[in-house]
Amino acid sequence: MGESHAHHRVSVHQALGAGSVADVLLWRKRFGSIALLVSSTLLWFLFEHAGYNPLSFVANVLLLLVIILFFWAKSASLLNRPLPPVPDLEISEKSVEQAADVIRAWVNHALALAHEIAIGGNLRILLQVAALLWFISSIGSLCNFITFVYIGVLLALSIPVLYDNYQSQIDDKLLVAFRIIETAYRKVDATVLRKIPVSFYKKKKKSQ
Repeated sequence: MGESHAHHRVSVHQALGAGSVADVLLWRKRFGSIALLVSSTLLWFLFEHAGYNPLSFVANVLLLLVIILFFWAKSASLLNRPLPPVPDLEISEKSVEQAADVIRAWVNHALALAHEIAIGGNLRILLQVAALLWFISSIGSLCNFITFVYIGVLLALSIPVLYDNYQSQIDDKLLVAFRIIETAYRKVDATVLRKIPVSFYKKKKKSQ
């Protein structure tokens, strides 16, 4: 049982896309991982402690980059030097379609939940969505957006590599935790959620 499960297990590198991003997150490209860690720490310090405004920072960096490229191109034409190595960046149609499919799936799921709450009067879904939004709001009240993004970068650079090194042990612990949470949820669902009427509108129609 365990051997077949390990045989069909997908590696962390494949789950992350098996590309450059996966190499950086798993510290297989140490220069890229260190650069991401140092740059994100520097930006977090500038925005959080030095009081630098993110919009002003982006505008100043772009302004400096444009000025450098302009004078580089001018000097290159006068001194017969090569032009600045600016690639022709272009977003492929395939990547746009993939991103649109992901966004469409999430939007349709959100609209389906809204339909169940607003039209179907599903109180169980309302309570689940309200609990999730309350949890997100509670996390957001603990830190601002910049710190939240920085924590996300630190987690992205630590959790995948830890899971890649200790995948079997972590899977066993997660399986036990999942079973405990599933048992607790079933108890709550049987004692509380199933006693809540699914739809106010259906109940209203029956009374009429």
